[in-house]
Amino acid sequence: MNTLHIDFVSDVSCPWCAVGLGALEQALQNLQGSVTADISFQPFELNPHMGPEGQDIGEHLTQKYGSTPEQQAQIRETIRARGAEVGFTFNPGGRGRIWNTFDAHRLLHWAAEEGASGQQMALKKALLTACHTRSEAMGHHEVLLACVAEAGLDEDRARAILASDEFAQEVRERQAFYTGNGIHSVPAVIVNQRHLISGGQPAAVFEQALRRIAAGEV
Repeated sequence: MNTLHIDFVSDVSCPWCAVGLGALEQALQNLQGSVTADISFQPFELNPHMGPEGQDIGEHLTQKYGSTPEQQAQIRETIRARGAEVGFTFNPGGRGRIWNTFDAHRLLHWAAEEGASGQQMALKKALLTACHTRSEAMGHHEVLLACVAEAGLDEDRARAILASDEFAQEVRERQAFYTGNGIHSVPAVIVNQRHLISGGQPAAVFEQALRRIAAGEV
């Protein structure tokens, strides 16, 4: 059995990150018995300067990418279909608004530092579902705390973290490390700190890459 270390660099607000995580999990399921993975979630903010009130998602995408409502609807449908392939449900109406996700990243860092095995993964999935399936306000602490509770983490401890700047410096340092090493889009899946798989790839692509890495072929 070959165990790989995977750093999954992503943002809660990134729909392709939900697709990529689902595909990665499918690939690992297909490789069960020959390859296992230790997955660590690393921070990346698509919109680090987003205000606490958030922004209408259509307005934001038009300003950032110059896309039309028709193009946005087409992309939403593509993402919805890709999500369905890996068992992730997207709200067909989209998210409505986009939010600052820095506090979510602080909680994910805390879950890795102080949580039990599997709790960072559970929190990540809860946050992605809250954002993309239920279209909840990811900048609101009550939404984040509900995700903490869903993941089985200490809600009182999380509340204290959110009321402070705890783990803020650590998250900023991790973000700076990855952007400083050329990561400018997500998801970025880094295997054994050497091999980069970019984007929300299909499960078959992840499976082939992980199989080759585990076998020492690359």
